Amino acid sequence: MSPRHIALAVLVAAVWGLNFVLIHIGLENFPPLLFCALRFAVVALPAVFVVGRPAVAGRWILGVGFVLGVVKFGLLFLGMHAGMPAGLSSLVLQSQAVFTVLFAAAMLGERPARRRIIGLAIAFGGIALAAVDHGLGGPVGAFALVVASAVAWGLANVLTRKASPPDALRWMVWVSAVPPLPLLALSLLVEGPAADLAALRGITAAGIGAIAYVGLVSTLFGFVAWSYLLRSYDATAVAPYSLLVPVFGMSSAWLLLGEPVSLTAGCAALLVVAGIGLTALRPGSPGAPRRLPRRRRPPVAVPVAARPGRPG
Repeated sequence: MSPRHIALAVLVAAVWGLNFVLIHIGLENFPPLLFCALRFAVVALPAVFVVGRPAVAGRWILGVGFVLGVVKFGLLFLGMHAGMPAGLSSLVLQSQAVFTVLFAAAMLGERPARRRIIGLAIAFGGIALAAVDHGLGGPVGAFALVVASAVAWGLANVLTRKASPPDALRWMVWVSAVPPLPLLALSLLVEGPAADLAALRGITAAGIGAIAYVGLVSTLFGFVAWSYLLRSYDATAVAPYSLLVPVFGMSSAWLLLGEPVSLTAGCAALLVVAGIGLTALRPGSPGAPRRLPRRRRPPVAVPVAARPGRPG
């Protein structure tokens, strides 16, 4: 990956890391499935009035819209509502990088290089260390929901790669138009009309801000940029950058929500960054620093009389 695209991938990771704090705030104001429906409704409005349909088959729009919007985000919001902290959620969700590699190998035939596998293992080891540091004493069901969300995200990454949308903005807007109605129906069925109406009637500035951030910044900008990267590079090259999300997620949760970050968690973050570097900046790759060619020394002139085998 080029330095410019590496910077874009890191920016997306920062946006998604802060997103977990905003999800935490949003879940204090809305039931989880309703909040998820509102998230995508905000993004989907331009699909009706402004943005034309992307030049991809409708089955890809419906498939990614359902897997990414309904399954991935629905499970994530339910898991956080059930007790998963924001920082730990940002950490566990990044196991999607491993699932992306597995789905890419099975569905796309992509075979990551040995150095990339080692880097991914180091970064994932950092995630495991941070998970141990945070402790898994919370609700097991909530933890399982976030892991299942990671599986869905890995599948959505590979489906996006297969769809290969030529326009990332149109793609994300139309994909976001799929989840609102199914999520709203699930919210009415599971959470109940009374809870939904109470949340909408008592909406606060914090709730509006949370919807705006997770909808427009995290979803629209984040996934447009992510889809562009997936269209430009192998999924196995792009996915590891999402492992930076818990670095930003844990630090923002510490700063804004008071969730502690220990020395062990800091070491885990360093492992993640080291693994990303080993994965992305392998020698000879487009994203690696260019090595200047060695200057050849000019040949030393040897006097004819000094050359062996010649008469003086």
